[in-house]
Amino acid sequence: MYQKVVIVGNLGGDPDMRWLDSGTAVTNFSVATNRKWSDGQGNQKEETAWFRVSVWGKMAEVCNQYLSKGRQVMVEGRLRPDPETGGPRIWTDQSGQPRASYEMIGLEVKFLGGRGGSGDYDNSSGDFSENAGGSGQTEDEIPF
Repeated sequence: MYQKVVIVGNLGGDPDMRWLDSGTAVTNFSVATNRKWSDGQGNQKEETAWFRVSVWGKMAEVCNQYLSKGRQVMVEGRLRPDPETGGPRIWTDQSGQPRASYEMIGLEVKFLGGRGGSGDYDNSSGDFSENAGGSGQTEDEIPF
């Protein structure tokens, strides 16, 4: 069996990096993807889907250093289903509305668009990939 997901969107906030007890870095960030279309009556429609992305190891450190809110990225990876439901994580927000988030383990990250004034990252392609969790860690070891 094989699963591959590719998203292109903008960061909804600055990345958040944490360290596991083993010394492995884990960085989380949210990415908003947008789709626009016209319905049958010519009305403009838009939908936004949010993905919560986790990246590991050296890639986590690079993403934490060079990504910031609003930056456009392409992330390739796999979806991480909720262990209880097998689907997206579902919760109720403060106003009582049901919400869901798609969680993704990022295996490759490509920085798109301008740098937005963040850092001196000089890799002209903006690509960075690494085997996620390559030091034997699993998503369940994230300390939050």
